[in-house]
Amino acid sequence: MIDERPISLLIADDHPLILAGLAAMIREEPGLALAGQATDGPTAVEQYLRLRPDVMLIDLNMPGGGGVEAIRRVRAAVPDARIVILTTWEGDEDVHRGLLAGASAYLLKQSTLDQVVHCVRQVAANRRYLAPGLAEKLAARVPANRLSRRELEILAHLSSGLSNKMIARTENIGVGTVKYHVNNILSKLNVSCRTEAACVALRRGLIHHH
Repeated sequence: MIDERPISLLIADDHPLILAGLAAMIREEPGLALAGQATDGPTAVEQYLRLRPDVMLIDLNMPGGGGVEAIRRVRAAVPDARIVILTTWEGDEDVHRGLLAGASAYLLKQSTLDQVVHCVRQVAANRRYLAPGLAEKLAARVPANRLSRRELEILAHLSSGLSNKMIARTENIGVGTVKYHVNNILSKLNVSCRTEAACVALRRGLIHHH
């Protein structure tokens, strides 16, 4: 006999349309139940502690200390709280801070209903849910400041497809020096080839396409 009780959700977002859309979506979905709504961090914390929903969906950029602070406070009070970050952009630095603060997952606001339901079910079952590709991205995430200015310059060249020889010529340094920098970049970004380095760099905003 499987537990057919719907998963109760608290949603916190300061955009009325997103809140209304999520609320409508949750009401339509038989496996989910709407426990409450909040439009700022402190209210989200207060509601969570009062309503004790199975899962909280929370936007990070809200008034009153924002979502990261709210996640910290909820997790301090309820260590096994299940929290999903709502974000418009997966490169958001705050997403990483939110996951570190104790969120189990994040969802892009442009996710489909199926993705939301799947994510909520995973998190409610105490499994982490990472948007496709996020696991590798977090694994490959080292603080950007670990790359020196010179390494960032070489990374930019490398990402535009220049060979070591071309980079050496452009930067007026020896090919051996370029190789040395490239190897450092690969190990710092935790990737195995130049193409991956370029992808990670672009995703993390270390370089920008012109």
